[in-house]
Amino acid sequence: MITLTVNGKEHPVDVISDTPLLWVLRDQLGLTGTKYGCGISQCGACTVHIDGEAVRSCSIPVASVEGKKITTIEGLSADRSHPLQQAWIAEDVPQCGYCQPGMLMTAAALLTKKPHPTEEEIVQALDGNLCRCGTYSRIRKAILRASTAQNG
Repeated sequence: MITLTVNGKEHPVDVISDTPLLWVLRDQLGLTGTKYGCGISQCGACTVHIDGEAVRSCSIPVASVEGKKITTIEGLSADRSHPLQQAWIAEDVPQCGYCQPGMLMTAAALLTKKPHPTEEEIVQALDGNLCRCGTYSRIRKAILRASTAQNG
């Protein structure tokens, strides 16, 4: 039995220790906002926070995150009040929406570390997060908007 702390709540899960965190989140805990994209940590769709760091959950063994604080897209804000979620809506970012949880989680980690990032820093932070629809310019604008909204 492994106990995970996800979005502020403890969850005991009975899984094999090397099961990827992504599958535990989706299949055991029903948190389906985190998406499966490639399974090899290359697309970013499965990004979550572990102790505040943006990581790819498809390649993290569940046993390695026991005792750590895990935040999924569902934990960012249940009512869409997070500045990034508001900016995403204002900038009309989503198209197909598949990459959005990973993009939002990566952006949230960036803004925690760098409250007023430059456009270049945003591009660097999002490197490796793929958007099938190519909404990168709207994503950058939304992150800049959110950095202004949350940090003045």
